[in-house]
Amino acid sequence: MRHYGFFRSSASYRLRIGTNLKGLDVEYIPVHLSKGGGEQHLPDYVKKNPQRLVPTLEVDGHVLTQSMAILEYLDETRPEPPIMPRDPAGRARVRALAQVVSCDIHPINNLRVLNYLKGPLKVPEDATNEWYRHWVKLGLEAVEALLAGNPDTGVYCHGDTPTLADICLVPQIFNAQRFNCPLDAYPTVMRIHAACQKLDAFDRARPERQPDAI
Repeated sequence: MRHYGFFRSSASYRLRIGTNLKGLDVEYIPVHLSKGGGEQHLPDYVKKNPQRLVPTLEVDGHVLTQSMAILEYLDETRPEPPIMPRDPAGRARVRALAQVVSCDIHPINNLRVLNYLKGPLKVPEDATNEWYRHWVKLGLEAVEALLAGNPDTGVYCHGDTPTLADICLVPQIFNAQRFNCPLDAYPTVMRIHAACQKLDAFDRARPERQPDAI
């Protein structure tokens, strides 16, 4: 099993958490997203991932892309311990929480979007950072509202074991902290984040602990 990733990519961070939670033996192969114009644009990598994104996972004779699809594949093929609830309503709730991050915050704030704003569109850095914080605020407000006071919220986003929702939330908080986003308005989010960080699977996945961290 080979994980092509970048230490600071939140999508790659998700996959590290997921494979750690499942106790999988994974070879980590760094793909630097900015060095030399970005190693994701090298021809050999583009053959693996035509989107030129990370992560990519080679597993079971397949080359898989998109972190959410990869994590659900791993949960279906290696179901213990699960990262999705067993019941349909629980799975729907976890997917909804995860997708607030993976569909509504992350895609419009990832590196290629920020580079396009600052590069071809010539948006000043201060305005680009404000763009980032705006979408984080809207997304985390929604996550906080979905979590706070909900009887299905436990130690973690859904119950008392980590799920795909936590796997998505923690990397997003890492990014929010990097961009100095105010987080005091999200006490439930931050309580869950702190609980996750106490787990070895999350701690070992931290960006600064990766071999390509700079």
